[in-house]
Amino acid sequence: MFTLHRFHGGLHLDAHKEDSSLAPLATAPVPPRLIFPLQQRGGQNAESLASVGDHVLKGQVIARGDGPMNPPIHASSSGIVSAIEPRPLPHSSGLADLTIVIDTDGEDLALEAEARPDYRQLAPDELRRIIFESGIVGLGGAAFSTAVKTDPGHRAIDTLILNGAECEPYITCDDSLLRNFPHEVLEGARILMQVLSVERCLLGIEDDMPEAIRALREARAAGDYSNIDIVKVPALYPSGGEKQLIRILTGREVPTRGIPADAGVICQNVGTAAAVFRAVVWGEPLIERIVTITGKGIKNPGNWLTRIGTPIADLVRYSGGYSGVAERLILGGPMMGMSLPSDALPLVKAANCVLVTGRGETTGPKQALPCIRCGACAEVCPVNLLPQQLYWYSRADNLERAQEYQLPDCIECGCCDYVCPSHIPLVQYFRAAKSELVAKQRERSKADHARERFEARQARKEQEKLERAEAAQRKKAALAKPDTSEIQEAIARAKARKRAPEPDATAAAERADNESPKAQEPAEN
Repeated sequence: MFTLHRFHGGLHLDAHKEDSSLAPLATAPVPPRLIFPLQQRGGQNAESLASVGDHVLKGQVIARGDGPMNPPIHASSSGIVSAIEPRPLPHSSGLADLTIVIDTDGEDLALEAEARPDYRQLAPDELRRIIFESGIVGLGGAAFSTAVKTDPGHRAIDTLILNGAECEPYITCDDSLLRNFPHEVLEGARILMQVLSVERCLLGIEDDMPEAIRALREARAAGDYSNIDIVKVPALYPSGGEKQLIRILTGREVPTRGIPADAGVICQNVGTAAAVFRAVVWGEPLIERIVTITGKGIKNPGNWLTRIGTPIADLVRYSGGYSGVAERLILGGPMMGMSLPSDALPLVKAANCVLVTGRGETTGPKQALPCIRCGACAEVCPVNLLPQQLYWYSRADNLERAQEYQLPDCIECGCCDYVCPSHIPLVQYFRAAKSELVAKQRERSKADHARERFEARQARKEQEKLERAEAAQRKKAALAKPDTSEIQEAIARAKARKRAPEPDATAAAERADNESPKAQEPAEN
């Protein structure tokens, strides 16, 4: 019997998963236009490798980031690059940044793929290279580079965890993936185990996903996956949080401001595992994913296998369009998702759900009232923080005190918001404070770097000054005590000349007479 552990807090929420999970998985048509934002994780922009007017193929790299944290971006269908211009990003701010726009040609022509069915012969570094070049990032929402995450460095890893605990309401894309492609997930898990050189994998899945559990167990029995354990976990939000799932399955705690690798664990989403399988075995880069589109504002909720870059408006159209009660457009779930200002925005790699709510379906913005110090927020916090204290310090811009209360450990799950009787937007305060804290840390790092450069320059100047002083001392000493070696050599040469024998005097006299005009007698007549 597998022993499960508990994390602090959590909520039992209405799932609202039936509408999308009951519909069969559908494949979305290739849209007339694909949009690819160049902004990647950390706010860095990838550099476009395509130009306006270029014809690109499905799977072709069209942009490449700087460094291992930003894998390349691939065209998800063939077509003509019609624009490289600033467009709104899929974010609640509506801010614009550079994007590549491709007008698809309807042919869906692809680059020739390099299949590797014998991947077991490949070294971990080579597998990581393939994963990076395939553009794979975490598909659970964080979009962290999978190649980087599977390289723990000096840390000792003994367990791989696959996250199939789809705990947030409405979202069923992972459920659909596990029901339809269990073999790809398990085979992807085996590839990740080879990359990490581990012999143990735990696949956590919530107990309210019976069909997915059944499909996984059948696929496990049919293949050689004895070292992959499928573990049911309670349907408690946010059990799908990385640190929470690690706690449930292993009982280990990820250190404050640490990462799972510090606890000997690497955690990957089941969608990421399937993408790794496709990239390594089939040679297919990350150009599509399953996306849930649901809510009372959608006529036909369901799950769609959708090309990256598809405008949300097209996905809504494929789902029958908006119903008469559509009110809010949310990218993600109701707890951690973000409201979008327009459906013209594209789906990116991290997009797992488009939620269109009807009137009164989810809790919208409400008038915030003063905190009554009830402590409900602390009771449900899955990280065991004190949201009330964090709220006071964040509101007062006292970031040092907020950091002392472990603000960076907040996972922004929204549990505190959900239970707050005063409707205080706690997570908004925490997000703002964390962003400001990161900005100040960057400024501090820049200042520290500038100080280190200045100190290094000063040290170099002092060293140069010392070297010049030493050179001057050597020169002065040389002038005070001149070197007599050259003088001695000249004296020795002069003495040597004096000791040399004189030329024969007779020969010299004869030579002189012959050369004298008097020695020449006049000729006889």
